[in-house]
Amino acid sequence: MFSDIQAVLFDLDGTLIDSAPDLGAAADKMRTDRGLPSLPLSDYRPMAGAGARGMLGIAFDVKPEHPEFNALKEEFFLNYEKSLTQSTFAFDGVKELIAHLEVLDLPWGVVTNKSVRFTAPLTRAMPLFDSARTIISGDTTPYAKPHPEPLLEAARQLGIAPERCLYVGDDERDIVAGLAAGMRTVAASYGYLGQKADTVEWGAHATINSPEALLQLLIPD
Repeated sequence: MFSDIQAVLFDLDGTLIDSAPDLGAAADKMRTDRGLPSLPLSDYRPMAGAGARGMLGIAFDVKPEHPEFNALKEEFFLNYEKSLTQSTFAFDGVKELIAHLEVLDLPWGVVTNKSVRFTAPLTRAMPLFDSARTIISGDTTPYAKPHPEPLLEAARQLGIAPERCLYVGDDERDIVAGLAAGMRTVAASYGYLGQKADTVEWGAHATINSPEALLQLLIPD
């Protein structure tokens, strides 16, 4: 199924990197600044892939339609900008996976819904991304996932047909976007998973429970 793959694209948060500690801390600071008790990281982690919406939902039980949501979101963004890589790290096995992709001469890249405001400084600060051939942020194109356009833009930048690309993500919208783009898709069950955590229902071509497991799909015994 994956023998003709010519490029591998990844979601960012929850797939390549664990940014939940910094995202959760940015939201939790808003609570403590208001005299509210701190919440444990375990409360924030499941929704880390949903960005500000997820973090503010945990911290204050607010939704985007709440009249104060936009002001809270900007406060959260300002907090997060100050600590983008303070406690963020690559998941175990990711560095080795990327090294193997380079040995296989498979170009790789990132397609995330995180805006370039955060993606650019974060990926510049982490040596892991030095070899990425393309990094598509949530505002690189007029659309964000689950729309396929960000993935199609990544394929265009790589000069590789979408059907020869593999997309790996830890959220249902990643798989929806990948399928809509005509790519092969892999669900990363070790990530945040979001609210709908049954990856079988997403319709991905395969599921992995560790970054290293992707290599077994690309180089079967």
